Amino acid sequence: MDLLNKIQSDLKQAQLSNETLKVSVLRLLIAAVNNKQIEKRTKLSKSEPVEKLEQLSKLDEEEVIGVINSEAKKRREAIEGFKKGNREKQAQIEEKELAILQSYLPEQLSESEIKEIVKKAIQAVNAKTLADLGKVMGQTLSQVKGRAGGDVVARIAKEQLSS
Repeated sequence: MDLLNKIQSDLKQAQLSNETLKVSVLRLLIAAVNNKQIEKRTKLSKSEPVEKLEQLSKLDEEEVIGVINSEAKKRREAIEGFKKGNREKQAQIEEKELAILQSYLPEQLSESEIKEIVKKAIQAVNAKTLADLGKVMGQTLSQVKGRAGGDVVARIAKEQLSS
């Protein structure tokens, strides 16, 4: 079963078992996926025939994971903001939502695993200075797609390039 079908199936289960928070999170997630499909269809409409748009605009697993990552990032930022504003109750709700979203993401890489991938990428593109950060990021992000945040990868890459 692909990821989007699993999310839709879990939404039905959550509705049947009256899990209001999970229903809310999954509905928002499905809406975000649909918005991404519409965005993709709009871009494709400029170059592809109308008959093929429906099929071509369907998101693959990586794109769905990207949408989930984006939604998870929004929750992390909201948690940080609510904690800074001393709104613990709101932060706890966001943390619960984040946990639901993370259950659909592939297992995240540890920092040491990311460091190893970055080190190999630096060698592969023969990077020497921070000016080569873009090359290293491109190489690394293609390997960690969905399993590590770009901000974490960038921080580790900067550390390794500046040392």
